[in-house]
Amino acid sequence: MVERRPVKPSELMGMAAAAGQEARVAAARRRMASLRLTDEERRVATDELAEQFAIGRLDENELHRRVDRLNEAVTHAELQPIFAGLPTPSLYKPEPRKPGKWRWAAFVGAVWMALPFALVGLVMLVFGREIAAAIFGLPALAWVFFTYRWARRGSRT
Repeated sequence: MVERRPVKPSELMGMAAAAGQEARVAAARRRMASLRLTDEERRVATDELAEQFAIGRLDENELHRRVDRLNEAVTHAELQPIFAGLPTPSLYKPEPRKPGKWRWAAFVGAVWMALPFALVGLVMLVFGREIAAAIFGLPALAWVFFTYRWARRGSRT
């Protein structure tokens, strides 16, 4: 009898993400199945096969056989048997999404939200109410600082 261990929610999230990635790759393959191969796509596929040979998944005869079939292939559908038993070629992997400018727009909104509190803190400081200035001004400055770091982190990746 097979003993079943409980599945953690974090493992389910990882499995769901992997399944979603595989579904996107399969959909990309289906969409491109009837399209003709370009010279650049053929070069990328040859590089992928060479990489699989370099890491030891293919021997030399298998590499030559698959490259010959690749050079004879006309459409993307003919690539599927060539890459059978190998990882999905990068032709079908979606490009990572670039972060948008929305993080900087959110930062500007955060500055506008913090500005009245910072100004009240400045006025309190001018009139000798240091505690009130700290209560109003410091959280506003911290808010701006952390949202700036958050917005900048999104643009560096």
